[in-house]
Amino acid sequence: MHLQVLRDLANVIAIIFDQSWQLGEVPEDWRKANVTPIIKIKKEEPGNHKLVSFTLFPGKVMKQLVLETISRHMKDKKVIWSSQHGFTKGKSYLSNLIPFYNEGLA
Repeated sequence: MHLQVLRDLANVIAIIFDQSWQLGEVPEDWRKANVTPIIKIKKEEPGNHKLVSFTLFPGKVMKQLVLETISRHMKDKKVIWSSQHGFTKGKSYLSNLIPFYNEGLA
């Protein structure tokens, strides 16, 4: 979808976003993706391709809005403990292992 089309239809897209939010459903077309193989090294070898998923821009925006809303709610309600590292922004398996390793040395 061309960005000019999105600009021209901004009001309509906003209504769709609002209805989607109220109903808890995302339009089916926004959830579909075109999967395309991209060549990594040599195109003759099938193992040298990776699959890339292209989705529509409004679907990506909707996904980000939902993610940010859920994350903010979980942070505000203190649902996630500070010791949680998986699926937490700014933390990883490495940030989990360092304190674990340091406690073992003490």
